[in-house]
Parts: sequence; C-alpha cells; structure tokens
Amino acid sequence: MDKLDKKILGLLAQNARMSVKEIAEHVSLTSPAVSSRIHRMEKEGIIDGYTVLLKSPESRQTVNALISVSVAPAGREEFLAAVHAERQVTQCFHVTGSHSYIVKVACDTMQSLEHLITRCQRSGPTSTQIILSTPVDRQPDPMGSPVQ
Repeated sequence: MDKLDKKILGLLAQNARMSVKEIAEHVSLTSPAVSSRIHRMEKEGIIDGYTVLLKSPESRQTVNALISVSVAPAGREEFLAAVHAERQVTQCFHVTGSHSYIVKVACDTMQSLEHLITRCQRSGPTSTQIILSTPVDRQPDPMGSPVQ
C-alpha cells in the first residue's frame, strides 16, 4: 500500500459516499485508476465494508453510559455472551486497569440502564458513568495519519 492508497482510504473514511470521480480529483488520478485501487483494497481485505452512522433523533431521549465491569477469567465467556445478547450494548472494550471490560450502552430509559447494570453485576463489581455530552466525536483515521 502506497501513499495514494492511504490518501484514498482517508477520504473514504471521512465520507464513504464520496464518488470515485471526486476521489480522483483529490489524489490527481483518473477515475478508473482510483476505482481499480479501491477494488484491489477490497479484495485484499484492507477495506472491509462501508457503513452508515446514525444519529439519534433529537426527539428521542437516550441514556448513554459506560459500565466498567471486573470479570474473573472463568466468567469471561458467560459475560461476553450476555453482553452480545443485549441490544442496548453498542460497544464492549477489553481493557487494562482496575476493571476487565468497559461496556458502552445506549438505553431508552433509566430503568433499562439499571437492568443492564444489574445484569453486569452478575459477573462482578461495576462502576457506571452516565455520558452527559460528547464534546469530541471523531472517528479515528484507519491509517493512523491525518488526511491531506
């Protein structure tokens, strides 16, 4: 993968709907050349897919929170199965530090958050932080470098 591939990936990471023609203009290549590079990166598994990130409608209230859980090694499989089964779980991170996992959730109500906390407590001690706002919300560049 060369510098042009990285630049193409950076542009797609910013806007996956950007047309091949627009990308070609940004990287000073022809549209067929860009299309060929994108197709190659898809075949090689560098590009694993395209997605849509949905924002919650303003009228719908959600409670976003981080639940930190200390899970004993013997209970990890059961904990992860339970987390996978919960629709309100948006992400689960295996982390270092005083807890084993941090579970990011988006709940419809405080009662559903309480249910999730109780469910996590079956696996071990928890600590929960409710997310009040998100002053910075940027997606990391998949190549680890700024887009030019």
